[in-house]
Amino acid sequence: MWAQALTPPLVSELVTSDVRNSRTEVRATRVEEPLQIDGRLDESVYAIVQPVSGFIQQLPDEGEPSSERTEVWLFFDNENIYISARCYDRAPPHEWVANEMRRDVGQLRNNDSFSVMLDTFHDRRNGVAFLVNPIGGFSDFAISNEGARVNTDWNTIWDSRTDRFGDGWTVEIRIPFKSLRYRPMKVQTWGIQLRRIIQRRTEAAYLTALPISAAQGNSVIAGLWRVSLAGTLVGLEVPDRSNNVEVKPYGIGGVTNDGSGSSSSQEELSGQVGFDVKYGITRNLTADFTYNTDFAQVEVDEQQVNLTRFSLFYPEKREFFLEGRGNFDFAGATRNTAVPTLFFSRRVGLQSGRVVPILAGGRLTGKVGAFDVGAMSIQTGGESMSAAEPTNFTVLRVKRDVLRRSSVGGIFTSRSISLAGAGSNQAYGLDGRFAFFDNLNLLGYLARTQTPGRQRQDDSYLGQINYAGDRYGLDLSHLLIGDNFNPEIGFLRRGNIRRSALLARFSPRPRSVDWLRRISFEGGVDYIEAADDRLLETREREIQVDLQLENSDRFTSSVVDRYEQLTRPFAIAPGVELGPGGYSFQQFRLGYSFGPRRPVSGAVAVRSGRFWSGSATTLELRRGRVEITPQFSVQPSVSLNWVDLPEGRFTTNLGRSRVTYTFSPRMFLSGLLQYNSSGHTFSTNIRLRWEYSPGSELFVVYTEDRDLEPFRSYRVAASNRGFVVKMNRLFRF
Repeated sequence: MWAQALTPPLVSELVTSDVRNSRTEVRATRVEEPLQIDGRLDESVYAIVQPVSGFIQQLPDEGEPSSERTEVWLFFDNENIYISARCYDRAPPHEWVANEMRRDVGQLRNNDSFSVMLDTFHDRRNGVAFLVNPIGGFSDFAISNEGARVNTDWNTIWDSRTDRFGDGWTVEIRIPFKSLRYRPMKVQTWGIQLRRIIQRRTEAAYLTALPISAAQGNSVIAGLWRVSLAGTLVGLEVPDRSNNVEVKPYGIGGVTNDGSGSSSSQEELSGQVGFDVKYGITRNLTADFTYNTDFAQVEVDEQQVNLTRFSLFYPEKREFFLEGRGNFDFAGATRNTAVPTLFFSRRVGLQSGRVVPILAGGRLTGKVGAFDVGAMSIQTGGESMSAAEPTNFTVLRVKRDVLRRSSVGGIFTSRSISLAGAGSNQAYGLDGRFAFFDNLNLLGYLARTQTPGRQRQDDSYLGQINYAGDRYGLDLSHLLIGDNFNPEIGFLRRGNIRRSALLARFSPRPRSVDWLRRISFEGGVDYIEAADDRLLETREREIQVDLQLENSDRFTSSVVDRYEQLTRPFAIAPGVELGPGGYSFQQFRLGYSFGPRRPVSGAVAVRSGRFWSGSATTLELRRGRVEITPQFSVQPSVSLNWVDLPEGRFTTNLGRSRVTYTFSPRMFLSGLLQYNSSGHTFSTNIRLRWEYSPGSELFVVYTEDRDLEPFRSYRVAASNRGFVVKMNRLFRF
């Protein structure tokens, strides 16, 4: 039956057909009957069709054959594309690194895994990727501009299963064509990259050879982002276009108590419905609509310690805004927190720490000819506690690819009611990212805002040169943010600055030291002046040494010399205020990271030295993880800070623990517990998430915040608590 279902030839051809660019070419094979996705690879088609193999190491031994064999098959039918792999491994299963099953969590990228990246527009700079580990954990993510932005929160509908055989493990992946965007033609040519990660060796091997510099230091995951060096997938035929409509209604009900916990507090019952609609206008352009949007199922923010004068950045977690995030990135190649973000979706539906209702909205994302486009309009209602008025938020982003790996674009944002006064707020910007050779990148932007009563000094610009070779690195940038630059749908950590920065790195890989994989020496200078009067505000000089060990552990040490000029008093803690003047201080830091492949992992660090007018010591545990079983883990984080200043002594401590039990890759129970000594608060967030059908979910969430009395900790009062149940259902047409 299978032999008759195959289109000749009966071989998935693997050839190097483009001699000039050394492109590895893979030809997909058609099957007339769907594959059964069970991970077993027992259909006769696997014996008939020759697999793709011959993976090449990027890490640890660049250019060498993979230490373990991997065989891959690529099939398609009228509805789906199938990718199957047989991953040989001579080590016994207890030596495999496979300790996470939850969908999309970061720990999956620290496991053994098989991944496929598809560049469906064949533009050699953007793609979508799918990862599966040996125990069935899976993740999908979108890659923009070769890793300038990697959206790990991008989700689509697909399925995968794994199994074991005597010499390793197997995986089968099914991706519906409806879940992908691609060019409007019957016969497709895509870019493709295949990857195998073997964590016990910190090994990353690929279908096509990648330079070790693409690992961005020693990361086994970063190579998949180098889309321009991927192979080519040919022979793929896609189905005729249909309407491709998705409707996702939801219903939610719950009870909340917002009060002091006294007998007079009231419990309030609530319930509502809403829906999202996705419509494929073309194969590469999609419209999304949302009505009465609710995000009650979203996990609460992880609290942070702030001993600076500036705002903290909290990431977006709401699915509607995460899905098309890459289409709206502006000057996204920079990871510097000083650079303003012109569109920050957390400004929509949140104000002064309060949830503002989102009434309705629409979004358009995809490609129109040679242009990437992203357009969004959201209407929010009013909210009395935050004094939020009904407001419209509009964003338009257009980008065009130029040269081989470069792009130019523009962005426009508008908020109908400005936070600064009567009228509206707008922001405009032009940006460009230019990539040359393998590791040289140039980035720049020009932007301006319009705000009532804030004219002149309302512009911002950036120029940056970055060389990111494996052995040498250099980053040189200059940033200006005017005093009246005010992107109200963006994020601005620090305004009115003129910043010049230089960072240099030397990173040899000693061959004579068996236990040491790479050593990095870094030195940098940050020089920040006020943009209006050019007075020095901040100067920071840092030297760092980073040792990356063969067992995946890491040791870092650094010395920082800082100068800060205060022009007005700064309240660093309740009752502790620093006066205007210049402050010079130095701090030392030592840190050790236990590799993520260990059953117990995390990073511990101690920082000590002068701090403002006195001294401070900080002890931290970050990204801690204790594997109890592959299904059950505890992730603690602790920050202990002792500050001794002439103006006053204080301590601020933050403890956090995430406890997770995973029933299956699509169902888990997670609890996030947090204690913050600054506010004497203890918060609990418990979530059950069950994806009972691909794209359809059930959430059960309990949240509670408690105020702890600082001197009699056994007495507590509930500040607020809530219990909600939310269910949605995906319908595809």
